Amino acid sequence: MKKGLIALSPLGVFIILYLVTSIIAGDFYKVPITVAFMVSSIYAILIHQGRPLKERIDTFSSGAAGGQMMLMIWIFVLAGAFANSAKVMGSIDATVNLTLVCLPPQMLLAGLFVAACFISLSIGTSVGTIVALTPIAAGVAQQTGTDVAMMTAVVVGGSFFGDNLSFISDTTIVATSTQGCRLSDKFRVNSFIVVPAALIVCIIYIFMGSEVHAPQQINNVEWTKVIPYFVVLFTAIFGMNVMAVLTLGIILTGIIGLLTGAFDVFGWMKAMGDGIFGMGELIIITMMAGGMLELIKQQGGIDFIIERMTRHIHGKRGAELSIGTLVALVDVCTANNTVAILTVGGIAKQVGDRYGVDNKKAASILDTFSCFVQGLIPYGAQLLMAAGLAALNPVSIIPHLYYPFAIGIAAILSILFRYPRRYS
Repeated sequence: MKKGLIALSPLGVFIILYLVTSIIAGDFYKVPITVAFMVSSIYAILIHQGRPLKERIDTFSSGAAGGQMMLMIWIFVLAGAFANSAKVMGSIDATVNLTLVCLPPQMLLAGLFVAACFISLSIGTSVGTIVALTPIAAGVAQQTGTDVAMMTAVVVGGSFFGDNLSFISDTTIVATSTQGCRLSDKFRVNSFIVVPAALIVCIIYIFMGSEVHAPQQINNVEWTKVIPYFVVLFTAIFGMNVMAVLTLGIILTGIIGLLTGAFDVFGWMKAMGDGIFGMGELIIITMMAGGMLELIKQQGGIDFIIERMTRHIHGKRGAELSIGTLVALVDVCTANNTVAILTVGGIAKQVGDRYGVDNKKAASILDTFSCFVQGLIPYGAQLLMAAGLAALNPVSIIPHLYYPFAIGIAAILSILFRYPRRYS
């Protein structure tokens, strides 16, 4: 037990150094999140016993620059270049004006949430949805005087609807494959759990929208400048790779910006460069988090969690709660819901089979609990991306994330009250 707790202690160092001190100071900008990760990463390397320092650093580096991490960093780079060149060209302002024209003020929150749900369900990725909608949400917030963190959280929350349910989502594919059930069956069971939560959150946003006031004057929509966002949204919905989508968006932004005189070639390059530079902190956080979490895994931190959580299972409810808690804790340690499901999927299948848990319900629990936690950790790709695009501290978004909280509660209630009844 002592070894397992020591392996997990870098997470404790990060939480104490960043969250606790920020709460005491009453300001989440007081302690830079990069410094908190640097200190906890150094601590993780120092306590990694039984191996030379160079090997420990190599392990950290492999976690920081693994295939999944580098893919995430590439998306950050392209997203930064696209978002800032679109902003300089006027695409964001034009899209915000179009949104304000199409949606009445009281429907802005609910409309953005439904749009995020639909897009994420279509493309199967929360990150792609956040990249597409966050700049629009931030622009709408500034125009209407609404809290930017609130508007950003609406998009982040809706993005997890599709991450959890979409047939082409990584989490859905991994959850169903590890539990041995069909995608359609898991979708049916999962819908019973999360769709009521989505409807309740949408109703809340409708009521909250009554406090949103339209700006006194809405500028005319420059339709040509809206094209990059429409193309990005539709190509994503039709299944194009997110990196290809962002590259296409960058090219279109450049062409339209040059044709409309928004910038010259050098101005376009500067806009892209500034956007990439603005993502620098997120890239550093991502790499340090990846390295630290790899050391935790190598030291047996995740194995410790799995062993402790599967020791005291009694009955079907206990088995389902253990599966949910297990994937949630591993997601905290990996900051990747797909990896978390993959890590505990085999254990969850064994536990489920032993205690008679329906494999469709087990797959739904794995997916829903992982999305619940992934939507709330400030060092996850989704919150880091949203925070970077909206120029916010990721922690400032968390209190407004109603949908991730709602699906976490819904998943727990589905276990305690045994619904959907047919699969419980």
